[in-house]
Amino acid sequence: MKLVRDSIESVITEVERGVIGKTMVLKQVMAAILSGGHILFEDFPGLAKTLIANSIASALGLTFKRIQCTPDLLPGDITGGYIFNREESAFELRKGPVFSNILLADEINRASPKTQSALLEAMQEKQVTIEGDTYPLPEPFIVIATQNPIEYEGTFPLPEAQLDRFMVRLSVGYPKEAEEREILKRRRDRRKDAVDIHEILAADELSEIMQKVEDIHLDEDLEGYIVALTTNTRKDHRVQVGASPRGALSLMRLSMAFAAITGRDYVVPDDIKLFAIPALAHRVLLEPDYWMRKHAAEDIVDAICKTVPVPVLNR
Repeated sequence: MKLVRDSIESVITEVERGVIGKTMVLKQVMAAILSGGHILFEDFPGLAKTLIANSIASALGLTFKRIQCTPDLLPGDITGGYIFNREESAFELRKGPVFSNILLADEINRASPKTQSALLEAMQEKQVTIEGDTYPLPEPFIVIATQNPIEYEGTFPLPEAQLDRFMVRLSVGYPKEAEEREILKRRRDRRKDAVDIHEILAADELSEIMQKVEDIHLDEDLEGYIVALTTNTRKDHRVQVGASPRGALSLMRLSMAFAAITGRDYVVPDDIKLFAIPALAHRVLLEPDYWMRKHAAEDIVDAICKTVPVPVLNR
């Protein structure tokens, strides 16, 4: 797995020319991409969420499109549609931004439920249906969505079915003081806002790396550990609906991808613990008494991680 580790390290190093002090977040994003999963960023404005998505797409040699979600955004604005060509006297398909490798849906919870649902088929089936015709999406196809955790006026909360389609929910967080000073210094030095990110991997090379992740060994005891973490979210008295089996699958795939990124060909318990909250917390539906408590779902998953026995592997 040295090839995988070295390749991903090169990608992250290139992205860090513009994104400073967020190495672990970038590794988590790359683990999700290697797993073929969608990513939900829930954080405040101005913390480089768009920059991360755009920079990673450039470093991986992938096509990138961005849509700004607003209440008047229509499903056709995402999927595209048929346009009448007067010269040919025929209808032709004009593809929307969904036909890209990485689609950034900025402030996704500002789009209407009808428009949000346009992404469901794309996220799950990797295809879109336009006026009865089905079209496959490029491989890989990753949705990176953002939403503001403090502004709810004029928004449409994502339904549980759509939240479940996101493999991880991540937070970027504010930079440290020294990191923020470095951000200012680099901006002065390059004398422009844009950061030029060079292509490190081609799309076909990324596909090969994604296939290598499938070779990572996962011990049977660790499979049981993943299942125990997931099923315990359904038993907590504060939880109305626990994480789905898709959550367990996501946790498995993320831990395998992270093992590959660190250069190992096997998963260890720490890989699973690292992704327990990002993979499971957003899939937990709380009882009404806990709806308004900040980070309640994260605290529940964290408590489960501390109580479920960790398997001891003999290596």
